Amino acid sequence: MTLNEPPILPSDPQPTPMPDSAARRRRARRAQLIPDAEGRAEVMASLAKRAYPTYEFFVFAVLSGAVMGLGYLLDSPAVLLLGILLAPLMTPWVGMTLALITGSVRFFIETAVALSIGVILVFLSGLMSGLAARPFLPLTLTNAFLNGALWPHSLPVLVLGAILLVVSFVRSEDKPFLPSVLVAYFFLAPVSVAGFGLGSGVEGLWPKSAWVFVVNFALATLLGMLTFVGFRFRPSRAGWMTSGGAVVVLGLAILFLLVPGLGSRPKAVAPAPTQTQSATLTATFQVVVPATKVSTSSTPKPTLTPRVQTATLSPVALTIEVTLPPTETLTPTLTIEPTPVYAKISSDSGGGVNLRKSPNGTYIATLDNGSLVQVLPDVQDVSGVTWAHVIATKNGRQLEGWILQSVLTTATPVPNWEPTETETLAPSETLEVTPAP
Repeated sequence: MTLNEPPILPSDPQPTPMPDSAARRRRARRAQLIPDAEGRAEVMASLAKRAYPTYEFFVFAVLSGAVMGLGYLLDSPAVLLLGILLAPLMTPWVGMTLALITGSVRFFIETAVALSIGVILVFLSGLMSGLAARPFLPLTLTNAFLNGALWPHSLPVLVLGAILLVVSFVRSEDKPFLPSVLVAYFFLAPVSVAGFGLGSGVEGLWPKSAWVFVVNFALATLLGMLTFVGFRFRPSRAGWMTSGGAVVVLGLAILFLLVPGLGSRPKAVAPAPTQTQSATLTATFQVVVPATKVSTSSTPKPTLTPRVQTATLSPVALTIEVTLPPTETLTPTLTIEPTPVYAKISSDSGGGVNLRKSPNGTYIATLDNGSLVQVLPDVQDVSGVTWAHVIATKNGRQLEGWILQSVLTTATPVPNWEPTETETLAPSETLEVTPAP
């Protein structure tokens, strides 16, 4: 009898060592970057072709500038948002940043000129909107003042948009609409406000908004160059010169423009002391002291016969001038305070009203509807529009400025907002006191 041989079982296979996960992730990240000089040259040629400006860039620049100017004229955030969405793709800015890294002078000139033309078109569109707004002034221009100021808390959004635009442009063939809209907002919105301010003549918009554009452009360009360096676009000898010079110029521009605090909120104006009416009552006393000098003269002649001589008194008129020290002047000051007038903000649009330093002047703050203000006696008429001088309190600070009289609902019934009449004292009198002789 034969026994069945035991089945031959496969031996356990030796496990193949797997690469470390951290090393695998590093190799994957390196594979996503540009691996070699030949690959970088191919990618650079493709990026240059895609970044070259077309006629659509200029058409959408005009449309975006016109709609944004209309949004500032109407003070409408919805119209302003539509203008931002119509902004052209900021591919010329990406090409200009790439040209600074690579040192391509010709490509830099082409992209920089195209970007400059687009910015000028937006500026001219805002200028035309500002000229059209002149017959309707004064207007509530809250959105213009907001988009024409440099707000430090919004700069991280610009940083994110600039980095995402470069990354999306390098890594994908699709058009990066969302990052481009973010960058276009920080570039074109202050440019449009600068043109609108120059055309309308409203203080506080031009040239402050133009400097805000310079800061945003310099910061975004520096970040774009650093992002290209992160993709292993190593500058050539010419690239080191152009990129290094650009870094120095843009860095100095940012430091110079941020030191004066262009984006800081308008400082509150300290309220001027209340003017008081004073009257001076002056009384002058003059004392005239007459005096007489008595002189006696007698020449008795000796005689043998005693006689009684009568002394003759002859009055002699003498004038004596007495100089007294200056009399003290009593100056009582009477302060008559007018009855304070209070009113509430009640604006039909915008949810509030702008407080300005002077009638149709520099923007100070925005007062919400329902805010209580004290109305001062001053009232000015500018181009048929009445402005009221008020004192308001916002965020614990007392602010003084001018607002439209039409948005005020008075709480104290004082007709025509005229100041209380002040009693007028009689002019100074001079009293002469002459003592009796």
